[in-house]
Amino acid sequence: MAIGIICEFNPFHNGHKYLIQKAKSLVNEPVAVVMSTSFTQRGEIAITDKFTRAKSALLGGADLVIELPVAYAVSNAEVFAKSGVKILSSFSRLTHLAFGCENSDIELLKQTADAHKNTAVQSLVAKEMQNGSYYPKAIESAVRAIYGDKTAEILATPNNVLAVEYLKALPSNISPLPIRREGVEHDSENTENGFASASYIREQLKQGKNIAEFAPFEPTELALPDNLETALLYKLRSMSVHQLADLPDVTEGLENRIYTAVHEYNSVNEILFAVKSKRYTLARLRRILICALLNITKEIQNTEPCYARVLGFTNDGAKILKSCTLPVITSVKKGLSLGGNTEKLLKTEIFATDVFSLAVNPPKKCGADFTTPIIKI
Repeated sequence: MAIGIICEFNPFHNGHKYLIQKAKSLVNEPVAVVMSTSFTQRGEIAITDKFTRAKSALLGGADLVIELPVAYAVSNAEVFAKSGVKILSSFSRLTHLAFGCENSDIELLKQTADAHKNTAVQSLVAKEMQNGSYYPKAIESAVRAIYGDKTAEILATPNNVLAVEYLKALPSNISPLPIRREGVEHDSENTENGFASASYIREQLKQGKNIAEFAPFEPTELALPDNLETALLYKLRSMSVHQLADLPDVTEGLENRIYTAVHEYNSVNEILFAVKSKRYTLARLRRILICALLNITKEIQNTEPCYARVLGFTNDGAKILKSCTLPVITSVKKGLSLGGNTEKLLKTEIFATDVFSLAVNPPKKCGADFTTPIIKI
């Protein structure tokens, strides 16, 4: 028996610790987490490296940390959730998937997940998209029209959106365990009783402020996105329209808008705001640019998860690990020898870790995926 959590822990804070502890109190079983690595679902570099975040997770109550390959970590909510669930469901001991959400009414969450399959909803979404809307707004509007405000409001907050995607992807042998988010809202600039949003904490870290009130472990080395600005601009200007079209989430001629902006503006923010429209959100565009930097194509992102790479574990985590039906990777070098999609995904991960090292101040040596030992707590 075990509980799974799909996470970013960017950085690990009191809200994450609460989620793990609450899940354990409800089910009384160890926790396995699948964690995004050097870059995140919002299309940004992680504030600190995956090894530091994995250690924090283990010290904060997790028992096993498996990496979510970067190709899936920098994807839309559906791919992010589907890939995380696929990896976790490869552990036969897993019985529950815990996730934080703004609304923990499981029946309402299930209804919202079912709404995505409703043909009337799908028809309305298609019409909204034809009128220039972007998918998150279109699906929320369509669900509101068919199911009413209460169901549609589920799709108005980021954690609920992910919760719905988890439910869509979850196999019948794993039970959902929704846990209501405590403290402050997602991306809130407010703090409350020792809780703060990850975005608030990241900003405090960048300003050199103390975060001990909100996070049990303070990272000592930070990765700053500005340090990758020149590398990203160089990469974008070296790409053809055809290469841009091959990036995930680039559709309907978006590659032409990006190509024009890349050759007209001299900063990443200028490019983003030049391309942004009602149809293309900043988060989607940031993910596209990060995919460009990391050479992540549609083909790579559409590859199914095919291994479980261990970042760290406890004694209880080792027991969970034994139940994995995917190849378990404890040595990147040996993992590469497996060839095929495993080799392709691992090479992308290694490159992402090396690029990440350039953003740390001062830059670190590359090769961390080969030299960093598995964390044992």
